[in-house]
Amino acid sequence: MTAFENAAVVELFSAYPAAIRKRLLRLREIIFEVAASTDGVGKIYETLKWGEPAYVTTESRGGSTIRIDRCRNAEKHYAIYFHCQTNLVESFCTLFPAVFTFEGNRGIIFEQNHRVPVIELKICIQMALTYHLAKRRKPVASAKRKLSRARSRRTSG
Repeated sequence: MTAFENAAVVELFSAYPAAIRKRLLRLREIIFEVAASTDGVGKIYETLKWGEPAYVTTESRGGSTIRIDRCRNAEKHYAIYFHCQTNLVESFCTLFPAVFTFEGNRGIIFEQNHRVPVIELKICIQMALTYHLAKRRKPVASAKRKLSRARSRRTSG
């Protein structure tokens, strides 16, 4: 597990109910994994924004902030949030219409007892962490190619 560097973030994670904390810690780890394996992202800064754990590409400034939190109105749900003034969630809806449950133009909602589609989620996270770097490219087409490669590895391996 990636070590925490921010005491306020540690305090917030410790306040979550155990089952949701476990799921949010997994999302956190996936964010750090994707950042470490993606060229151009650099070090991720973990902080609190709007009282939620937030992940910012401060080194490269090439990404859009990602936040994670439990859903306040549904105790067995949690979410990953993206900046609502980007086209990220719209792109995810195009790529994965039947894979995720979306919350408007800002998030993906997960149920505590359901499996997270990790391959697809990693593509979404990578698109967010490289959002400003990839603005001039075609991120949806690139993500579709990555998804196709990942699925073929999963079925052949």
